[in-house]
Amino acid sequence: MAAKKTAAKKPAVRKAADRDLKSLEKKIGKVPKFFKELTTNEPEMFNLVMRFEQHIWDDGKLSKKTKKLIAIAIAAALRDQHAVRAQLAGAANLGVTKAEVEEALRVTFLLSGMPAYVYGKAQLDEVMK
Repeated sequence: MAAKKTAAKKPAVRKAADRDLKSLEKKIGKVPKFFKELTTNEPEMFNLVMRFEQHIWDDGKLSKKTKKLIAIAIAAALRDQHAVRAQLAGAANLGVTKAEVEEALRVTFLLSGMPAYVYGKAQLDEVMK
């Protein structure tokens, strides 16, 4: 009988997970495959991560825009192409301008050096034409 209850909940859980993934993609761009697989392989972990993500990105003392600029600068400093592109896609959805990203990348240059700045700038020029 427990199996029937679980089976009955799956479509509703899957629908909620799909909605969460679409919302996340709107915010950050392409969601990694492994994270999508969590919706079926580890649904409890997926829900915890989504709650944590929501908590972090909600406006607080810093706006979502400011947090996005910080995320872009960090991703550029780490030279993580997927993260930079995902954060830039999400930035466009928040109304972040190219000039704002360039300014954040200048801070990256100051703290992480020329290679991180050049890396972030190249991604910016390609994503936000």
